Amino acid sequence: MNKFKDNAATGTSFGILLALSFSHLANDTLQSVISAVYPLLKESLALSFAQIGLITLVYQISASVFQPVVGFYLDKRPNPWFLPVGMTFTMTGLTTLAFAHTVTLTVVAVFLVGIGSSILHPEASRLTSIASGGKRGMAQSLFQVGGNLGGSLGPLLVALIIAPYGQKHIALFSILSVICILVMIPICKWYKRKLKELKSGKNTMQPIKHLAISRPKLILSLIVLLILIFSKYVYMASLTNYYTFYLIEKFGVTVQQSQFYLFGFLFAIALGTLLGGPIGDKVGRKYVIWVSILGTAPFSLMMPYADLQWTCILSLVIGLILSSAFSAILVYAQELLPMKLGLISGLFFGLAFGIAGISAAIMGNIADEKGIEYIYHLVSFMPLLGIVTYFLPNVKRKV
Repeated sequence: MNKFKDNAATGTSFGILLALSFSHLANDTLQSVISAVYPLLKESLALSFAQIGLITLVYQISASVFQPVVGFYLDKRPNPWFLPVGMTFTMTGLTTLAFAHTVTLTVVAVFLVGIGSSILHPEASRLTSIASGGKRGMAQSLFQVGGNLGGSLGPLLVALIIAPYGQKHIALFSILSVICILVMIPICKWYKRKLKELKSGKNTMQPIKHLAISRPKLILSLIVLLILIFSKYVYMASLTNYYTFYLIEKFGVTVQQSQFYLFGFLFAIALGTLLGGPIGDKVGRKYVIWVSILGTAPFSLMMPYADLQWTCILSLVIGLILSSAFSAILVYAQELLPMKLGLISGLFFGLAFGIAGISAAIMGNIADEKGIEYIYHLVSFMPLLGIVTYFLPNVKRKV
């Protein structure tokens, strides 16, 4: 059951890809509510930065540790109905968060939301590859951009709906959860048909193209990709979790204004993601990774010294460039091990979440001791790790 192949002969299933992208959009809109409401939770529950880091750590661990487990399990035992199950976890967690009045209940709420994410990402990413028709970079970018758009919409909706009216209005997001579950039903039915085709031997899909590479180079490539994920998500953690606090503390903007700035940054991430995959299909994924990681360094190094206007401009440029990396990295890794799409997707999504969570917790403790501005001086050097892209082999695909 783990031998789905790219349907290069019959074409790309754009309807399924769009449905998967919308599912990702809805999921990440709901997921991004957590970091977006941190300023409100900090005030209402009198939280320290260290406690915010702990909440983020619990969320990210639940959303990361289980992802490769779910991916490995579904590679072996595919189940068409896991996507709605994941969304149900997310809906339950957000409803709990809306009425959480203690740190403990808040931690339980974000844990449930993280479980929902750990189910959706590896399974939906695997289905994206199945529906790609061979255009895997384009398909993965379309899937990723849904998530990034959702991530940018979350803070905007928080600014418009939750910030003015209070924490309990988080419960309104359950409406989006129900809509998403309805959209997932046709995906589940399509996937069920594909499983029946495999069982009956009627599957006509072409073999997956994989990278012509020796085992030592395979191991080296995976290590390099993991280092790149580390550099990207340590830096991203500083922006997605503490950018609003940075703007509030350094420039004196309001909580509501900070959400609009965060929306701009996250929207730039969505745009960069949309461009990264197709460009990788045409010019090669290694070149996209080079530009995306190392190309961010000049801007990240300048940002701690910029005024409000230039901080916002630089954050937009950073979001646009840096975001194009993940689709290229993930598809590169999937092509290294094409028969373990769920495991690889879960591992890389999980690693991204885990690194972000651990980094957020460490940054929270540092911010309490040395101030939030110190964080941005510290992490500005992380994109320089993009230099390890040099060690990725220039490879060709074979059938």
